[in-house]
Amino acid sequence: MKIDSSLPLEYSTEENRLKIFGFWIFLGAEIVLFATLFTVYFTLHTRTGSGPDGAEIFELTPVLWETFLLLTSSFTIGLGVHAMRIGRKKAMMTFFIITLLLGLGFLAIEIDEFVTYVHEGATIQTSAFLSSLMTLLGTHGAHVTFGFFWGVAILIQVAKRGLNPQTANKAFIFSLYWHFLDVVWIFIFSFVYLKGLIS
Repeated sequence: MKIDSSLPLEYSTEENRLKIFGFWIFLGAEIVLFATLFTVYFTLHTRTGSGPDGAEIFELTPVLWETFLLLTSSFTIGLGVHAMRIGRKKAMMTFFIITLLLGLGFLAIEIDEFVTYVHEGATIQTSAFLSSLMTLLGTHGAHVTFGFFWGVAILIQVAKRGLNPQTANKAFIFSLYWHFLDVVWIFIFSFVYLKGLIS
């Protein structure tokens, strides 16, 4: 395996570069998935039937906390990748752990939000609006949950094997995934919650 030491560790072999390219293609498919879910939501968001609309169930404070936690986690994972590139294993792992804890905080608020909706009679069966909303939010939440366990697995590998082209490549690809989830959340925050509260 030829290692190009002039490149960052995660790009240092041809296999690594191909894996990163392949993951960008995968993210393209993820964009199509979320674009479809957003399209369904925008088509059905006025179809509330006898149930509540967004203005009645959305609460700004928890959503702002969710946004703060995810955007902060995007910053900390960026710091983790930087630490990885300069060979600071302990700092890299610390920033990745902080990122995952912020992700857990996000999930805790989102789960509480779903429980609140259900207690208010806003379930996935109540209306087309709520069905499309919960599918969109649930899909994003499932991705964050998967990301948490994926991140834990990478941390275990880095702890056992150290920073090498393979572990660095996995960690960098994970960081791309995490940034992608943050970008999706910005769209959810802007076009679902804020638009729903205003209208």
